[in-house]
Amino acid sequence: MASINDNYLKLKAGYLFPEIGRRVSAFAQENPEANIIKLGIGDVTEPLPQACRDAMMKAIEDMGDRTSFKGYGPEQGYGWLREKIAQNDFQALGCDVSPEEIFISDGSKCDCGNILDIFGKNNKIAVTDPVYPVYVDTNVMAGHTGDANEKGEYEGLVYLPISANNDFTAEIPSEAVDLIYLCFPNNPTGATATKEYLQKWVNYAQENGSIILFDAAYEAFITDPNLPHSIFEIEGARECAIEFRSFSKNAGFTGTRCAFTVVPKNLKGKASDGSEVEIWKLWNRRQSTKFNGVSYIVQRGAEAVYSPEGKAEISQLVNFYLENASIIRQELTKAGLTVYGGVNAPYVWVKTPDALSSWDFFDKLLHNVHIVGTPGSGFGAAGEGYFRLSAFNSRENVIEAMKRITTTFNFA
Repeated sequence: MASINDNYLKLKAGYLFPEIGRRVSAFAQENPEANIIKLGIGDVTEPLPQACRDAMMKAIEDMGDRTSFKGYGPEQGYGWLREKIAQNDFQALGCDVSPEEIFISDGSKCDCGNILDIFGKNNKIAVTDPVYPVYVDTNVMAGHTGDANEKGEYEGLVYLPISANNDFTAEIPSEAVDLIYLCFPNNPTGATATKEYLQKWVNYAQENGSIILFDAAYEAFITDPNLPHSIFEIEGARECAIEFRSFSKNAGFTGTRCAFTVVPKNLKGKASDGSEVEIWKLWNRRQSTKFNGVSYIVQRGAEAVYSPEGKAEISQLVNFYLENASIIRQELTKAGLTVYGGVNAPYVWVKTPDALSSWDFFDKLLHNVHIVGTPGSGFGAAGEGYFRLSAFNSRENVIEAMKRITTTFNFA
């Protein structure tokens, strides 16, 4: 009989979002008349920008003509898309990022897990608590942790608590770690990071030979001109950071699938013999071997994000979801709840009332007002007593959801 990867057996019962789906499905079957509004998973609801649709339609026509047909493309992504990304997302901010350092992929979630292929099993890894579950679960799958304790914390990981006491921004660890996961704007708390704060992390990474895995999937929601959009706006980051980006939330590509990862060519890691190795070469080799690239049609759609028409439509989409977040913040505050996030971020982080657990509050909203959110405890032990609501929904649903909560409950 074939043996399995026993590390999968260390995972908790179910990934957070499938567990939410299971509970919601069970409730819906028992209550078929219930109009359930989902503000849980961060999936977009608004149509793809017209500029992207037009570009993809044109690309489909290209595929019907022998002279413009495309077969396998470069695993790293087409040069014309990588150039547009470098110019608009990085060089325009003063960041020293070249097109060759940008790798197009089918999702930042995939890249956050796949990047572990090129790192050794003996690294000390730091994650915030609460945290996006993918960072933890992929390390468990890769054999980088021991078993989980009763609180769900895995042996071998360094947990950095974030709470209202530290503005949901982790303290610099007192010990040396090798890989550090940072996400800003933060999922799940909606917190943001200043340049001064990120500079402290870059300084720490340089002093300790660490690498920062910086998830900037929600950077498009930053409207404060004083906040950085990229880790590469920070001096010294090219020597110690990898950045993950996505078209999912700004351009609505959750079902279309396109993202990218930035790996500086001068970023280095250490081999078992003590020699220094360029991380870029390892990631390039990994992608060339295990990935066939994103489709030509989708990459043309992503390229259109940077057209004048695309930029205007993206701005409208982002503002739409930020307005949803503002409505959620305002209405929940009026209802007497303590809320965080929802400014420069599409997530609102809510303190559960009356000392309710995260899952108890989940059930209370689902069963009483038919609204789905995400239990904070699903993001880590320090998320217990909190609840995440997503601004990714229609305006009609957001207004209706807040009406149900404010007219049914009084948390003051």
